[in-house]
Parts: sequence; C-alpha cells; structure tokens
Amino acid sequence: MGVALRDIVLDYKSPVTWDALQGVAAIDANNALYQFLTIIRQPDGTPLMDRHGRVTSHLSGILFRMATFMEKGIKPVFVFDGAPAELKQATIEQRRKTRMDAGERWKEAIVRGDEKEAYKQARASTRVDAELVRASQDLLRLMRIPFLQAPGEGEAQAAYMAAKGDVRYVISQDYDTLLFGAPILVRNLTVSGKRKIRGRTVTVNPERIILSDLLNGIHLTREQLIEIGILVGTDFNEGAAGIGAKTALKLVQKGEFVTKIREKLPEFDPAPITELFLHPPVTDSYELAWGRPDVEGIVQLLCGTYDFSEDRVRKALEGFTVKARQRTLEGWF
Repeated sequence: MGVALRDIVLDYKSPVTWDALQGVAAIDANNALYQFLTIIRQPDGTPLMDRHGRVTSHLSGILFRMATFMEKGIKPVFVFDGAPAELKQATIEQRRKTRMDAGERWKEAIVRGDEKEAYKQARASTRVDAELVRASQDLLRLMRIPFLQAPGEGEAQAAYMAAKGDVRYVISQDYDTLLFGAPILVRNLTVSGKRKIRGRTVTVNPERIILSDLLNGIHLTREQLIEIGILVGTDFNEGAAGIGAKTALKLVQKGEFVTKIREKLPEFDPAPITELFLHPPVTDSYELAWGRPDVEGIVQLLCGTYDFSEDRVRKALEGFTVKARQRTLEGWF
C-alpha cells in the first residue's frame, strides 16, 4: 500500500510524544481499519468475530483507540475513501489476487497446524469491504466522532484538510500522504504499543514527518518528490524496474527523471500521475463537530448486535466521558 519512500524519509522521521499531538487530526480511515483488522487477531490469524461469524476487529480498534485519543487530547475526524481513480484499477486487481492467494495459504496452514504461517497469511489476506466501512460509520456516528467520504482517495482529502488548516496533521501509515501534500504526517498512532512483527514482539511508537523539513533536507520540491514516487511506483503506476527510493532520489536530484522514464518506460506518460497527486478530487463539503457519545446506543450496537462484552464496553465509555470531562466538555465538544 502506498509508495515505498521509507529509505529516503528515515532521517526525517522524529519520535513524537502524545502530548505534542493534541488537537484535530484527520485519520486516513480505510488505512486505519486495515491496521485494526491486521493486528487485532487470534494467534492463528483468525480475526475477532461475533457468533454469526461477522468480523469485529475494526470495531474493537475504533472503540478502544478512540478512547486513547480522547485521553491524549486528540480530536479525530475519519476520512473514508471514495471512488478509486481509474489509474488505480490495476493495483486494485493485483491486491485482490494477492489477498485471495493469501487466504488459500491461510487455510492450508491452519490444516497443517502451522500457527506462525497461518498468522502471517491471515494478515496478508486482510481486506476492507463496504460492510466493514458501514459498521464503522455506524459506531462513529454513535460516538459523535465526525467522518466524511472523500470524492477520491481518503489520504488526499485528509492532506487537503491539513493544508487548509482545518486539521493539524494527518494520521496514516502511507507515505503517499506526503505526495498529496500533507504538511505533517503522523504514523503509528493507530498501531502504537506492543506488536508482534515477524515473530518478534516490538514496541511501536508514534513518529512524525514534516513535509517541509523533508523537502528542505533532500533539496527538492514536492513535484520532484512525486517524481521519486513515480520512479519507485505508486498505487497508480508501476515503478521502473530496479529503481528503489535512494536511486530515484539521486536521479531526480541530478535532473534525470525524464531521461530515466524514457529509458525504462518508453510508453509511459507520468503527467496524469503527477496531476493526480497535485490536484486530486477533494471536497469542502464537511463539518467538524464532536458531541457526547450515545452510550446506550453504542452498547446496543456493540453488545446487542456484535456480541461485545458489556462490561468492557461500558468501562471504555466511562473512561471516554470522564476523560472528556477532565478536559472540560465545552473545550472538547
């Protein structure tokens, strides 16, 4: 997912404390749901489910993570993906095939009793579908957390809102948020804490990337950062074979982007990709307003419909309202 810029942004990532993140934050909603679905699983990779076999990992993630956000003074707004760009269709098809193949390997690993491999393949088979989005929005509505559906890419809309100053920063794991112009990208907020990665338990902490610092540091413009993304490969185009982020950086710094594209991808026109990152479809039709959670409505949804433990849900919601009250209800809502 996203664009592989990790190798050139490493020096511009900085650890950030929760206290420094107070304020309004736009969450790349589909990305966050994907993280919840990937991480909140049983040891053999089985996601949390209710008695009817409906997946509930995403709802658990929203409830408990938003309680943490409230405690830390973060006011979230979820931005969901709209219609995918035509340029993204090839990527969508490839991801669908990858998930299906991983799903088959997951079943095979379960039969073999290979729990480690089952967990790995289960994560790879994760998908966010319309039903999961609908249930998530039902919960957000009851929690009185604002959300909107973007005309196109959710991270593009979130970046636009941050550039306007309507939110302080964007929460996403994907670096293409920077290509869309997010002034500040914060990663690991939806996945922070103890996590099992490649069989090891590690601590994942929030990190911040400031776009202006990155561009100043590598002596490039945002348009040139997009060129790096195009060479590496984005959700909207295949990259040039054999070119990683560090090589792409050197080529762009030397002004050799066009030459390399003509050499490696002679039939490819990068202009539509550049245009999509610089001027994606976005909307100004949104309202950012938070309210007091509908506690009984949330209990009915999570416990009555999806078999959550009522004690756990009420405890989380008690903390939710108490923490809001400690920050003064007027200041929060």
